[in-house]
Amino acid sequence: MAEPRGRVLVVIPTYQERDNLGPVVARLHAAVPEADVLVVDDASPDGTGELADEMAAADPRVKVLHRTGKQGLGAAYLAGFATALSGDYQVVVEMDADGSHPPEDLPALIAALDDADVVLGSRYVPGGIVRNWPARRQLISRAGNLYSRLALGVQIKDITAGFRVFRRQVLEELDLDQIASQGYCFQIDMAWRAVLGGFRVVEVPITFTERERGASKMDTAIVVEAFWRVACWGAGRLVRRTPTVVRADRPPADPPPAVPERPSRPAGDEAVSDGSVRT
Repeated sequence: MAEPRGRVLVVIPTYQERDNLGPVVARLHAAVPEADVLVVDDASPDGTGELADEMAAADPRVKVLHRTGKQGLGAAYLAGFATALSGDYQVVVEMDADGSHPPEDLPALIAALDDADVVLGSRYVPGGIVRNWPARRQLISRAGNLYSRLALGVQIKDITAGFRVFRRQVLEELDLDQIASQGYCFQIDMAWRAVLGGFRVVEVPITFTERERGASKMDTAIVVEAFWRVACWGAGRLVRRTPTVVRADRPPADPPPAVPERPSRPAGDEAVSDGSVRT
């Protein structure tokens, strides 16, 4: 039987999200009043960090981690995970600040931990919805997910999903110090490591809505990084014959291999891994 879920920390990386942060946190606390929020701000020039400080002063459930510059999404989440593991949080949530991840769906994601170790808020399982996203972004997202599934041999429909929930034990057992990937690739990296580690990963449908305020941080460099790293991991999987799914009665596989520097470029759905639930 699954262990009690315990305290929840929602990690929200921010860069230039002053207009979005307040409404998102208010919606989050309406949906999950007991959750703490950690805002990880990369020295946003628009004053997002200062706003987060004001929110933290007014509400003990809000905490702020200031970083010295824009260091990337993956590094922001890893810093948030380290903060969670230094406390007594048993559930750690990834969520964007731009409103695309609906806080109202978070209770369903947390509830799914009763039968899972990692829960992904998925756009591409039955019941998942994408609203107001340009056709080009949808094409890139769907193609990236298909490419990753084929290269890595996993069944996760939305492996690039950024709205996800982890049991504490997953973050304790994965070798987070070895993760250097960013952007979409960070999400792929974490999900694949969880599958290889024998953790049970499930997808729960969400309604994803394109941001109404501010600019997307997605650019060509993020897409290129994901393509390059996934290609290297996929090649390594074939060479080392890494199993597609690691069952509970098998030892954990090696983590994804280190990826060489890429060449310089111009300036509730069904479980997707059947490892046992870690308790």
